Formats: sequence, structure tokens, C-alpha cells
Amino acid sequence: MRRLQLIGYLLLLAMPLSAGAAEGDAAVWDLSEIYPSVEAWDQAREEVLKDLELIEARRDTLGDSADSLYQALALVSDVTRKAARVSAYASLKADEDVRVTEGQERDQLSQIMFARLNEATAWMQPELLRVGEEVINAYVKEDERLDRFAFQLEDSLRNAPHTLGDEAEETLAYFSQAFAAPYNTYSLVANSDIPWPTVTLADGTEFVVDSQGYGRLRGGPNRDDRKLVFDTFWGKWLEYRNSVGSMLNAHIQTQVSLAKARNYDSVLHRELFQDNLPPEVYRTLVAEVNNALPTLHRYFKLRARMLGLEQMHYYDIYPPMVALDKKFDLETSKEITLKAMAVLGDDWVEMQRKAINQRWMHVMPQRGKQSGAYMNPSAYDVHPYLLLNHNDDYESLSTFAHEWGHAMHTLYSKQAQPFDTAFYSTFIAEIPSTSLELILQDYMVSNTDSPEEKLFYLGQGLESMRGTFFRQTMFAEFELSLYEAAERGEALSGEKISEMYGELVRRYHGHDQGVVIVDDLYTNEWMFVPHFYFNMYVFQYATSQTAGTALYARIKSEGEAGVENYKNLLRAGGSDYPYVLLKNAGVDMATPGPYRAAVAKMNAIMDEMERLLEQRDRT
Repeated sequence: MRRLQLIGYLLLLAMPLSAGAAEGDAAVWDLSEIYPSVEAWDQAREEVLKDLELIEARRDTLGDSADSLYQALALVSDVTRKAARVSAYASLKADEDVRVTEGQERDQLSQIMFARLNEATAWMQPELLRVGEEVINAYVKEDERLDRFAFQLEDSLRNAPHTLGDEAEETLAYFSQAFAAPYNTYSLVANSDIPWPTVTLADGTEFVVDSQGYGRLRGGPNRDDRKLVFDTFWGKWLEYRNSVGSMLNAHIQTQVSLAKARNYDSVLHRELFQDNLPPEVYRTLVAEVNNALPTLHRYFKLRARMLGLEQMHYYDIYPPMVALDKKFDLETSKEITLKAMAVLGDDWVEMQRKAINQRWMHVMPQRGKQSGAYMNPSAYDVHPYLLLNHNDDYESLSTFAHEWGHAMHTLYSKQAQPFDTAFYSTFIAEIPSTSLELILQDYMVSNTDSPEEKLFYLGQGLESMRGTFFRQTMFAEFELSLYEAAERGEALSGEKISEMYGELVRRYHGHDQGVVIVDDLYTNEWMFVPHFYFNMYVFQYATSQTAGTALYARIKSEGEAGVENYKNLLRAGGSDYPYVLLKNAGVDMATPGPYRAAVAKMNAIMDEMERLLEQRDRT
């Protein structure tokens, strides 16, 4: 059933305690709110496994009566709810330190549990289709208890052309854990097994260039240091190109085979069909972003001017164009975020104020901790949890706002939706996160009189557009090229994948025109991106930022009406197809308009920066 697939996907994304952290440290999450102990977690997992027999006992009963259909769906909902909580605890606990074997084993046990849940429910979709649309619709009208499952049932019927028979569905379900093996192996290699080297910077300090060190050092002010960090990090990744290429190829080939097995024309067809997205959404995004590459190149030229560089190289992308001598520790990030969100109303601020002062976050970076940042919504009966790697800089503040956009989305959805429609689509998920970044940027620009600070925050806004609108679309083009190559029967070695990535990264960055030079070593960057194991996920970052820009524009122009429109989208959760929900909110992502408005905003930011630079040069 689609809801099970969606929850499993959310759990997959839910991308030791901090040194010196004391019991009760507000910067470390409290997982005892999910389960008081590992023993309690294991007991809950065993209970889920026992409940699977009850689900199996419901086989061949869906068409008996409206009550029988309700009882089966309610049972699956309850078991899935418990399973999601079990999985959330295991995933979060494992990510505290991926080097701890026991944590990884618990996470694997939760994956096995979910695989068995999928096996136990594999019969339901084919049986629903045998019962038929007419009977199911009659049952929904007859029994109001089925209202909470109405959208799920509608979507199940829509999937008829891609649903196999009972035996085939059950067989595929048996392999669900094996299908995740390429990503699981990659995650361990990337976060635990690679022996990351240490570099000595120009000022004599030494740093380990692992994923966290790279993220921190790649934006340093010293150009020689940046090049050293890039060369060291990507040089180490290069040593693993054959094996990582094999992992990614295994994932790609698996997904191509699964798409064929379910009678999809391609993996792209499958991924768009899952959320009932018009193909025009993807095609329009890619076309409009490629048309806007001159705007991206304009940004790189502005960056080169402000950094005093005659020639931009790939390692010059990340340093801020203006230095900002400010620290944004956790408490400062909380305070600023709450002040910025005042535009969303008192109810938003009060809800977020209460939430951010609870132990819902694991904040500080440390050795072995999962890299990056994410929000995990899966413990529906508890609250969302957030993993951060806070470095006390503005990027960390922006990431803080971003991830709390996800968390607030979860809270608003939970207020209005039952468990069965509370988990929203990826197509919607990144809208509140990116819109909160926009709100934060505007707040920071408006609350400083310093031209240098204004230039810094405006520059960060441009960098967000580069990293989300352009870069994620580039990733999407790259990912599609991999799937299309596999669908044509072509081999995908690590070397071949780097060649394919190199062509795209150089085109986007104007390498041949001399805008940004991308050295051969850096074409291995694809190896660092876990999203390529998430099946055409990344294009939705770009569409979400575009939609978030449009919705924020309505908030600024319409005031309270725009805010309520925005919150209604969040409250809708997964109660309808995401394209429909967003179109109802006034944004049609199958048309060029929203994308062109986002590009116009980027050009307007550069116009403002150039005016500020001219004023600075005259003084």
C-alpha cells in the first residue's frame, strides 16, 4: 500500500553523545521519550512482529463488508504506527555514532521488522483491486470510519496498472531489505570506514578532513587552504571510486529492474507516478534552470569580483563573499529564528518557542556522528527529532531554521491530520524548510545598517539559490542520466560515472566559457552525495525552493491571508496529491511562471548587491 511505502521512505531519509555532554544537556536529544531503554525498544519491536500474524489473518476479508475493510485497515495503521516508532528510535540511536556496532545492528533489526511488515501486507493491494472500485467506494460511503482511509484507498486503486499478483507482490516484499543494501553499505563506508587524512593549514592548525571537516573548511578565507582541503578530500574519495561506483550501480540497476517489474516505462515514470506528479513538473524545472544558467554564471562572476579573483575555480564556490565576524551559537540561533518567524504569527512563534527548548535536537558535531542535518518525523505519538551539526556560523543558523521548518510542518500536520494522512510527500516537505531560510535572510538584511552585513546575508541568499535551485537540478539531471544509461543497457563503472558527472558540473559552472574551472579530481563529487540512493528525490529540493519563494511572496504581499494560506498547506499533510495541494495554495509547478519568478528574485538580489558595492566603492 502506498502509505507503507511512504513511511518507509521517510524512515530512510531520517538523514556517542557529544563530548562532555551531561545528562539532561539541552543540546542532546532525549530518546527516552520514545522508549525508556533499549530493552523497552526491543520489546516493542517483538510486539510488532507478533502483530503481523493478526494482519495475515485478515487475508481474504477486505470485500466481506465495510466493517471488515475498516478493521483490516485500522489494524495495519496501528501496527505501522508502532513500527515507525520502533524504527525512529533505532535510526536516531545509530546516528549518534555510526561506529558503534550495537547501534547499527539495532537499526538493521528495525529494517528487518519493516521488511516483514511489508511482506505481511503485500497481499492487500492485489486484494483491494480484486474487490474493485465500485464496492470499495460503496463501503466508504456506508461507513464514516473509513474516511481517514479514503485517500489511501483512492490511491491504491490508481496503482492498478502497476500492481502485480499476490505471489509476485509477496516475492518482491521478501527482498525489500536486500534492495536497501547498496545504500546501507555506502553509508557505512562514507561515515565510518574511510580513514580520513589530517591536513595542516596555513596558520599551523591541523584538521581531520572527513565529511564534517570538509564542510567546515571548504569555505575558509585562505585560498591555498581551500585547495588543499578539496584536493585532500576528493583525493581520498578517488581511492574508493571503483567500490562506490559499484554500490551506486547496484542501486541503479535494482531500481531499473523494479520499475520494469511493475510495468513502468522508466524509473522517472515510476517516481513521478508515486505522487501523481505531471511529467511537466520535472521537464519544466530542468528546462527553466538550463535557460537560467546565464544568471548562475552572473553570480559566479559577481563572486569572483567580490573575492578579488581573476579566475574562479571550483574550490572558490563556498567562502562567503563578505567576511562576517559573528558567531551564532545554539541560543543565539534560537533567539534569531523566533524573532524572524514573527511574520508567521503568534501561534507559530509560541509553538516553535516551546518546541526548541525541549530536548528534541542532537546539535553539535563529533567524531562518528551522522553527517549533515535532518528531521525525523516517524515517532508520531512523541514528536519530531532533529539532527544538526552546528558550527556556530551563519550557515548553521540557516540550517537550524531549515530543519525547524520541517519540524513545524510535522507539528501543524499532526494537529490537523490522523496518522494515516499526516506524512506529507517529499514534493511538499522541502517547502517550509526553504521558505524559513528566505524569511531568515530577509530578517537579517532588514535588521542591520551595515552594508557589509547586508552584502553577507544577500550573498548567502544567492548561495542558497545556487545550492538548491541550480545544484539540486544538476543532481537531478545527473541522476536521470544514470537511470537512462542503465535502461539503455550501458555499463556504469566509477570512472564512467565521474565522466558523466564531469560533463554536467562543467556545463552548469561554465567551465568551457572560463566562468568556473572544474578540475578533473572534483568530478568525483558524486561519491559524496547520499541522495542518489533515494530515487529521483533531489529535483524536489529545487521545486520546493521555487514554491517556497512563491508562497513567501504571497505572505509579504497579502499579509495574514498569505500566512493562513501557507499554514493550510502545512496542515493538509498528505491528505491529497502534492501537486493538487500546492496548486490549491496558488502555485502551479507545471508552468514556467514560478521558476522564472525565482530567477528574477536572484537577479534582483544581485542588482541590490551591485548597488551596495558601488556605494561602498564611492565612500
